[in-house]
Amino acid sequence: MRVAALQFDVRRGASVENLAVVEDGLRTAARAGVELVVLPEMWASGFPDPSSDLASLVELDARSWERMAKLSRELGLAVAGSAFGAAAGGLPRNRARLFERGELALEHDKVHLFSPTAETESFSAGEAPLRGIDLRGTRVGLAICYDLRFPELTRSAFLDGVEVLCACAQWPLARASHWRALVTGLAVQNQCFVVACNRTGTDVIGRRELVLEFPGNSLVVSPHGEVLAEGRANDRLVVAELDVALVRELRRRVPVERDRRPALYARWNSREAP
Repeated sequence: MRVAALQFDVRRGASVENLAVVEDGLRTAARAGVELVVLPEMWASGFPDPSSDLASLVELDARSWERMAKLSRELGLAVAGSAFGAAAGGLPRNRARLFERGELALEHDKVHLFSPTAETESFSAGEAPLRGIDLRGTRVGLAICYDLRFPELTRSAFLDGVEVLCACAQWPLARASHWRALVTGLAVQNQCFVVACNRTGTDVIGRRELVLEFPGNSLVVSPHGEVLAEGRANDRLVVAELDVALVRELRRRVPVERDRRPALYARWNSREAP
């Protein structure tokens, strides 16, 4: 499978401009023979500011999702990314979606909201574990940014057989070393490929209005921890070839799933445990 992270400077509230960048990037990816493209977190309109009308942003992003789905169909691509998603009776979700040739194939709502930028004031948290879908002969899953820090959640992708995990993020330069370590560790621990897309640029993020710089250090990492491709700030597409047979062979030779002891872990996590 030929994959790409499409990293770019997500402009806050500028859905038309962001969509134009995505369309250009997807067309370039299709010409390069890419099958799966991962976009940054909140790719359509960015994170809200204190004066944002959240309901309007949900509607705006819904139109961007519709256009992205049409591009996915037109270009024969699988495309993943996160943006606003509607939630019944509460704040919207930071929702990752995967479209396969125009059809919605998978969704995941961000479970852990980043308190330093007050995400809890703009979003409601998801509660579902990471799951995968079979895509072109490969099991593919979705994850979002801060969720990478929580192994309780990311392990669920491995247990569902995910072979390629797509992670979309807005991860700042100040913690770039954390990003690289977490993405690489996730690939090794869960014996999978990780296609992790991070944005570029500088922005004022969240209702606490933190000024953050983003390095665009998107990564494609093998289950052996090998970095197959890495973005720089001026790169747009970060492309790599994945041999999914590598995942299956590694899981056969090093049978982590078979050697797990879930009953023991449950006892450790029980409130009754000494």
